Amino acid sequence: METKTKLMLGTALISAMSMAYITEATAAPAMEKCYGVNAAYKNDCKSPGHSCAGQDATARDPKAFVAVPAGLCAKIDGGSTKEG
Repeated sequence: METKTKLMLGTALISAMSMAYITEATAAPAMEKCYGVNAAYKNDCKSPGHSCAGQDATARDPKAFVAVPAGLCAKIDGGSTKEG
């Protein structure tokens, strides 16, 4: 194999490996809804009584959720992945 061909193949291999690493490193974490942990006016989506994010006046409302990385909700005091 010629040196030029070897160089091109090596460069292509390094590029492919770099792209795989970059994609893995920048992938967004899986998120889950965590009910009962919101601060007042800091909920992520609608809940009974309103239809928009940031409108829940009650802190730690069991019907309002905040999106958190998967697995974190179980570690937060009062957090639940189920509404109510």
